[in-house]
Amino acid sequence: MNIDQQRINRRNWLRTSMLALGGTAVATALPWGTYGETVTPFWTNKPRLMTRPFPFMDYELKAKLNANENKFGPSAMAQKAAAEAISAGNYYAHKEVMKLKGMLAEKEGVKPEQIILGPGSTDLLEKTAVISFMGAKKGNIVSADPAYMSIIRSAQRVGAEWKNIPCKKDWAHDLNAMADAVDEHTKLVYVCNPNNPTGAITPAKELWDFCSKVSEKAPVFVDEAYLEFLPVEQQKSMVGLVKEGKDIILSRTFSKIHGMAGLRVGYVVAKEERIEAINKVLRSSYNLSISSLMAAMASLNDTAQLKFCREKNDEAKAYVYKMFKSMDIDYVPSATSFIFFPLKIDGEQYMKGMYEKGVGVRLFEMDGKPWGRVSMGTMSEMKMFVDTLKKVIS
Repeated sequence: MNIDQQRINRRNWLRTSMLALGGTAVATALPWGTYGETVTPFWTNKPRLMTRPFPFMDYELKAKLNANENKFGPSAMAQKAAAEAISAGNYYAHKEVMKLKGMLAEKEGVKPEQIILGPGSTDLLEKTAVISFMGAKKGNIVSADPAYMSIIRSAQRVGAEWKNIPCKKDWAHDLNAMADAVDEHTKLVYVCNPNNPTGAITPAKELWDFCSKVSEKAPVFVDEAYLEFLPVEQQKSMVGLVKEGKDIILSRTFSKIHGMAGLRVGYVVAKEERIEAINKVLRSSYNLSISSLMAAMASLNDTAQLKFCREKNDEAKAYVYKMFKSMDIDYVPSATSFIFFPLKIDGEQYMKGMYEKGVGVRLFEMDGKPWGRVSMGTMSEMKMFVDTLKKVIS
């Protein structure tokens, strides 16, 4: 049974259950799909996708491909800048915070007052979620499903309902259904594009129109952590909507293509009122080290390293695609630094086999079926992944 059939069966089951409860009156009060058909609500507040626990730390890895880390960064320029800044580690980095904000403001075409820095974008996602739902007696967050769950879990922990809208058949966000799910209680709409963990991308023009319209009803948080892995001409950011005064909250990170996952620098761009509201509750910029800030500034200027990382990432993906096809393994075409694919063997068997041979990967369960995710690394690491996978699934 494919995923679309499973979704239809789930809808039929929900419809039957509601009618069994005398649900005609209940059903007509609920929101419906966008295709002129009477269907059950298209959210469940329960994820289609679950992370499956595994004792990662019990294994020594030869190829660590489980965390979407860039194996080629930080750049030599960033390393040098961070090392030289160590001697100033006894000082707070207020000046450096302002300098990096100025550089980012110039890059994004906004004012420094429209930027807030934080220790990675995840920190800012989570805090924005908490701030959005603080004091709300009732509220919901709308997102695609699957999605990057950090912001959603934070919202749920402070009482939010999650309206999880299944991705379309091509794994893009179902923007029509997401727009239909927004109501007077929606405090935040979350879009991860390119998406994690699927790696899929939603067309930029469709997303632009969606964000422009929906942001009139609720703030839209657009997570662009992986956008810079796309070819430069295809990097269609939503930051222009912020310039237009729309209630868009945009996040970027230095953890991915800049290779600074362990140095922890990210930022948010939004209209000034939104930045002021966040700053009233927290001071994320205060949590940044001077070494990390100096490394980030140097990395912004090292465009050659960013180009190199993008090319190496594309080479690794092309190799895995080719090998997957030869092994008759399906996968979701990726706009990111990882590949998401369904497994034909038991998930625990897959993880045990890969880790025992020193290859770190990730395991998920989606719609009751096991799925794997492999991060891109060096070519030697990708060859090790493929060789090990062949042995594990044989």
